[in-house]
Amino acid sequence: MSFGLKIWDEDGNVSLDETSFTMRVVYSGVVTGSRAGPTYQTISVPGLTATNGTAFVVPIGSYDIDVAMQLETEVIAGAVRVYNFIRGRAEYSSVTTVTMRLIVIRFS
Repeated sequence: MSFGLKIWDEDGNVSLDETSFTMRVVYSGVVTGSRAGPTYQTISVPGLTATNGTAFVVPIGSYDIDVAMQLETEVIAGAVRVYNFIRGRAEYSSVTTVTMRLIVIRFS
């Protein structure tokens, strides 16, 4: 090995080296909810599936907890859906126009 990192376990076996892949950010972008009623937007992320990746949103800038509700994410084949309401309780969930950062992680 001419460069990189190697980690060995207690038995002397290589558990991580320069050929290992753990996880990486494959998409990062800003998303904003819509007042158009319960809806979602789909962001294309080629190669992503529910078994090899995850997605989450985090607030950016100021976040008014009295009016800004959480967006919800769902990983589907080749994309992420970002909902402007909570899917499991749509009848009790207010739609939101909050702006958040969407981060998509792919792992193997």
